[in-house]
Amino acid sequence: METKLYVGNLPFDTTEEEVKELFDQAGEVKSVTLINDRFSGQSKGFGFVEMSDQESLQKAISMFEGYTFKDRQLKVNIARPKEDRRPDFKGNRGGRGGGGGGGGARRPRY
Repeated sequence: METKLYVGNLPFDTTEEEVKELFDQAGEVKSVTLINDRFSGQSKGFGFVEMSDQESLQKAISMFEGYTFKDRQLKVNIARPKEDRRPDFKGNRGGRGGGGGGGGARRPRY
């Protein structure tokens, strides 16, 4: 069974230790990982908390979903598996689609 939680809407100055102390109220916390921007190192305002068991996980969700922490309402739910972001090499590399021109009607070529 999954024991990892997604925790969103965290204040940008939050530390992993603060999150651990908060979630310890629901049960044993195995790990806390806050996500930072790769280039700036600035917090992205979300992270993951791994609880020791399913009971602690459910208790944490009921205690902290919508909980106000440092003037922000937390979003807490079961973490989904990370999506595979590798290009599929079939022309679809993500991002915005190609296409010509800036929109509008096409003009005939002469």
